[in-house]
Amino acid sequence: MRVFLMATAASAALIATPALAQDAAPDVPTKVEAGQNAAPPAEAEEEAPKGPFTLTFDLAGVSDYRFRGISLSDKDPAFQPAVTLSHESGFYVGVWGSNVAENDGSDVEIDLLAGWGGSLGPIDVDVSATYYVYPGVQDIDYVEFIATASHEFGNLTVGTTFAYTPKQGDAAPKRGLYGAINASYAIPGTPISVNGSYGIEDNAFYDSKHDYSIGVAADVIGFTIGANYVKATNTFHDPLGKGRIVLSISRSFETSF
Repeated sequence: MRVFLMATAASAALIATPALAQDAAPDVPTKVEAGQNAAPPAEAEEEAPKGPFTLTFDLAGVSDYRFRGISLSDKDPAFQPAVTLSHESGFYVGVWGSNVAENDGSDVEIDLLAGWGGSLGPIDVDVSATYYVYPGVQDIDYVEFIATASHEFGNLTVGTTFAYTPKQGDAAPKRGLYGAINASYAIPGTPISVNGSYGIEDNAFYDSKHDYSIGVAADVIGFTIGANYVKATNTFHDPLGKGRIVLSISRSFETSF
């Protein structure tokens, strides 16, 4: 379980929302294209103005819930829904969930998060706080602060992630630090992108643990499908960090008001 591993969407992940929590699916699904039966421009009605709020629903399935290289589902598949409410100012709140390997009676993880995302010059940034909750289990919930930054160089996007977990009793008997770099390249003329990431984590449970991910993703009829090879090292031979291919599929729906 993540609380015993101690951690950061994600996604991911290059995402700065709850998809940050998994290494296998860093790309955000594209919105469904508009229908082909729209009226000609001269007859088309004026588009209604969008409101300042956007509500986004994400549904994802993975063959193995990996968090910074470690399987939190004991190498079993996981279903991961999310809901995010964002404002045009960049502020957002959200809820993300996943089934996990049973931990003292809890087999569900719920992440509550709040943050802000926007652009500072040519750099896209996101800062957030995530509260990891394991219903039915006491004294293992904890909070983590996460910051990401990325920049696009044409079809190449390069980013970094930094996460800080303050000391929090049994859940985090020592402060935790995590840093990672990631990149994604969209292949011109195709719906396919290649991506990779490398991270280092240090806390009460790991001493300079390394995690790696490399894979491909594709947008297909509104879905994002992916395959990534994920591995963790310096884990005291933890079998849950052994390298394997993780498959993923996800889709997003959003509405403005």
